[in-house]
Amino acid sequence: MNLHEYQAKALLKTFNVSVPEGIIATTPEEAKNAAYALNTSIGTEKFAVKAQIHAGGRGKGGGVKIASSYQEAYDFAQQIIGMHLVTPQTKAEGKEVHKVLIEQNIYYPGPKPIKEFYVSILLNRQTGKNILMYSPRGGMDIEKVAEETPDQIFKEEIHPALGMQAFQCRRIAFNLGLEGEAYKNMLPFLKNLYKAYTGCDLSLLEINPVIKASDDKIFAADAKMVADNNALYRHCIIANMRDLSEENPTEVEAGKYGLNFVKLDGNVGCMVNGAGLAMATMDIIKLCGGSPANFLDV
Repeated sequence: MNLHEYQAKALLKTFNVSVPEGIIATTPEEAKNAAYALNTSIGTEKFAVKAQIHAGGRGKGGGVKIASSYQEAYDFAQQIIGMHLVTPQTKAEGKEVHKVLIEQNIYYPGPKPIKEFYVSILLNRQTGKNILMYSPRGGMDIEKVAEETPDQIFKEEIHPALGMQAFQCRRIAFNLGLEGEAYKNMLPFLKNLYKAYTGCDLSLLEINPVIKASDDKIFAADAKMVADNNALYRHCIIANMRDLSEENPTEVEAGKYGLNFVKLDGNVGCMVNGAGLAMATMDIIKLCGGSPANFLDV
């Protein structure tokens, strides 16, 4: 089950992972009020206005804007809410935006340069261990980094019975090129990030980018969470975060009856009980040109 960025960050905060302060808004007026509330509480004068959909690459499609005033926060929210946001991870028609996250500016000026990193945690099924994948080249598609500079991709395997060890956190911070206060701040950030991954029974936790701010503070600037459906019975709060408007209605209806259904293009769908059978079914559909009338000839 996919979670929105604002939902993921709310969960990360419960595990003491540093995230920017933010307020969700469903109307431009709420966005303006959220910007005012953030300015009053923490003094930020710039605000990120971020579309909330289940897809990455929102900035490339115009779904992330930086506002320098309350009125700009209102104007950007008015542009984004209701738009069909097209990103590299959506279909051609895009996804309709119903909410925006108004967030504090963490790219504030200071004595040291700002740096962006990539960090994700997932399961390595071949070894039966969790793996933390990271790179000093954050803020861009990790696939592009792997293609162009594979030497900038690092991996740290974590035994599920032992958990994240202190020496592993130190090695990760060192490979990211951190030192001083930034190095010290990264250690608990990584430790707590792994606790969030295991504590929420996630199948994927991706932070891109992790920000080292100009004062050496560490923030999860973005957050992508995918919860393990088989563990949702243990996490009622996470289960209640499910946004059905982000899912295909046919797949939602099939899920009510315990069916694994994947909607494909046109009037074709795939209902299978395993990856091998899914691929075989797709081969048959392709062979028949997608027409059910041709199935009898196979």
